[in-house]
Amino acid sequence: QVQLVESGGGLVQAGDALRLSCAASGRTFDMSAMGWFRQAAGKGREIVAAITWRGSTTYYADSVKGRFTISRDNAKNTVYLQMNSLKAEDTAGYYCAAKKGIPGILWEEYEYAYWGQGTQVTVSS
Repeated sequence: QVQLVESGGGLVQAGDALRLSCAASGRTFDMSAMGWFRQAAGKGREIVAAITWRGSTTYYADSVKGRFTISRDNAKNTVYLQMNSLKAEDTAGYYCAAKKGIPGILWEEYEYAYWGQGTQVTVSS
Protein backbone atom coordinates (compact mmCIF):
# COMPACT_ATOMS: atom_id res chain seq x y z
CA GLN A 1 0.00 0.00 0.00
CA VAL A 2 0.97 3.61 -0.60
CA GLN A 3 -0.37 6.46 1.49
CA LEU A 4 -0.65 9.94 -0.01
CA VAL A 5 -1.12 13.20 1.90
CA GLU A 6 -1.75 16.47 0.10
CA SER A 7 -1.10 19.95 1.45
CA GLY A 8 -0.88 23.52 0.25
CA GLY A 9 -4.42 24.33 -0.77
CA GLY A 10 -6.17 27.52 0.21
CA LEU A 11 -8.08 30.62 -0.82
CA VAL A 12 -6.31 32.96 -3.23
CA GLN A 13 -7.20 35.67 -5.70
CA ALA A 14 -7.15 35.34 -9.45
CA GLY A 15 -3.61 35.76 -10.74
CA ASP A 16 -2.01 34.45 -7.57
CA ALA A 17 0.12 31.33 -7.22
CA LEU A 18 -0.03 28.25 -4.99
CA ARG A 19 2.13 25.18 -4.62
CA LEU A 20 0.55 21.89 -3.70
CA SER A 21 2.57 19.06 -2.20
CA CYS A 22 1.85 15.36 -2.01
CA ALA A 23 3.92 13.23 0.33
CA ALA A 24 3.97 9.48 -0.27
CA SER A 25 4.74 6.79 2.28
CA GLY A 26 4.58 3.02 2.43
CA ARG A 27 5.51 0.91 -0.62
CA THR A 28 6.82 3.87 -2.56
CA PHE A 29 9.22 1.66 -4.49
CA ASP A 30 6.14 0.29 -6.27
CA MET A 31 5.21 3.70 -7.68
CA SER A 32 5.69 4.28 -11.39
CA ALA A 33 3.98 7.66 -11.80
CA MET A 34 2.09 10.28 -9.84
CA GLY A 35 -0.61 12.61 -10.92
CA TRP A 36 -2.76 15.49 -9.81
CA PHE A 37 -6.46 15.42 -10.51
CA ARG A 38 -9.16 17.93 -9.64
CA GLN A 39 -12.88 17.92 -9.18
CA ALA A 40 -14.99 21.05 -9.19
CA ALA A 41 -18.42 21.19 -7.60
CA GLY A 42 -20.95 19.39 -9.76
CA LYS A 43 -18.36 18.15 -12.22
CA GLY A 44 -16.41 14.98 -12.79
CA ARG A 45 -12.80 14.45 -11.82
CA GLU A 46 -10.22 15.43 -14.42
CA ILE A 47 -6.50 15.04 -14.88
CA VAL A 48 -4.43 18.14 -14.26
CA ALA A 49 -0.86 16.90 -14.59
CA ALA A 50 1.20 13.75 -14.15
CA ILE A 51 4.84 12.73 -13.99
CA THR A 52 6.68 9.45 -14.14
CA TRP A 53 8.48 8.50 -10.95
CA ARG A 54 11.62 7.64 -12.90
CA GLY A 55 12.62 9.50 -16.01
CA SER A 56 11.19 12.86 -17.00
CA THR A 57 7.94 12.24 -18.79
CA THR A 58 5.18 14.68 -17.89
CA TYR A 59 1.62 15.30 -19.00
CA TYR A 60 -0.50 18.43 -18.65
CA ALA A 61 -4.14 19.09 -19.37
CA ASP A 62 -4.56 21.74 -22.05
CA SER A 63 -6.31 24.01 -19.55
CA VAL A 64 -3.20 24.32 -17.37
CA LYS A 65 -0.35 24.18 -19.89
CA GLY A 66 1.99 27.11 -19.42
CA ARG A 67 0.58 27.91 -15.96
CA PHE A 68 1.09 24.76 -13.88
CA THR A 69 4.28 22.76 -13.38
CA ILE A 70 4.53 19.29 -11.89
CA SER A 71 7.79 18.14 -10.32
CA ARG A 72 9.00 15.52 -7.91
CA ASP A 73 11.63 14.94 -5.26
CA ASN A 74 12.35 11.24 -5.14
CA ALA A 75 14.47 11.54 -2.01
CA LYS A 76 11.48 13.02 -0.18
CA ASN A 77 8.91 10.85 -1.94
CA THR A 78 7.04 14.03 -2.73
CA VAL A 79 5.42 15.43 -5.85
CA TYR A 80 4.60 19.11 -6.27
CA LEU A 81 2.19 21.10 -8.36
CA GLN A 82 3.20 24.72 -8.85
CA MET A 83 0.15 26.66 -9.94
CA ASN A 84 0.69 30.15 -11.35
CA SER A 85 -1.74 32.68 -12.81
CA LEU A 86 -4.65 31.00 -11.10
CA LYS A 87 -8.12 31.52 -12.50
CA ALA A 88 -11.54 31.17 -10.93
CA GLU A 89 -12.10 28.07 -13.05
CA ASP A 90 -9.18 26.38 -11.28
CA THR A 91 -11.32 26.24 -8.14
CA ALA A 92 -11.67 22.58 -7.18
CA GLY A 93 -10.63 19.86 -4.81
CA TYR A 94 -7.18 18.69 -5.89
CA TYR A 95 -6.24 15.06 -5.45
CA CYS A 96 -2.89 13.35 -5.65
CA ALA A 97 -2.74 9.84 -7.07
CA ALA A 98 -0.06 7.22 -7.64
CA LYS A 99 0.31 4.39 -10.12
CA LYS A 100 2.09 1.10 -9.59
CA GLY A 101 3.67 -1.18 -12.14
CA ILE A 102 4.42 0.38 -15.53
CA PRO A 103 3.73 4.10 -16.02
CA GLY A 104 1.21 3.38 -18.79
CA ILE A 105 -1.07 6.16 -19.93
CA LEU A 106 -0.47 9.05 -17.56
CA TRP A 107 -3.82 10.76 -18.09
CA GLU A 108 -6.01 7.70 -17.52
CA GLU A 109 -7.63 7.98 -14.09
CA TYR A 110 -8.47 4.29 -13.84
CA GLU A 111 -4.79 3.35 -13.94
CA TYR A 112 -4.09 5.10 -10.63
CA ALA A 113 -4.20 2.72 -7.69
CA TYR A 114 -3.67 5.04 -4.74
CA TRP A 115 -5.39 8.31 -3.88
CA GLY A 116 -5.01 11.04 -1.32
CA GLN A 117 -7.84 12.73 0.57
CA GLY A 118 -7.56 15.95 -1.40
CA THR A 119 -6.92 19.61 -0.70
CA GLN A 120 -9.25 22.46 -1.63
CA VAL A 121 -8.13 25.29 -3.89
CA THR A 122 -10.46 28.27 -4.15
CA VAL A 123 -9.68 31.14 -6.50
CA SER A 124 -11.72 34.29 -6.13
CA SER A 125 -12.20 36.53 -9.14
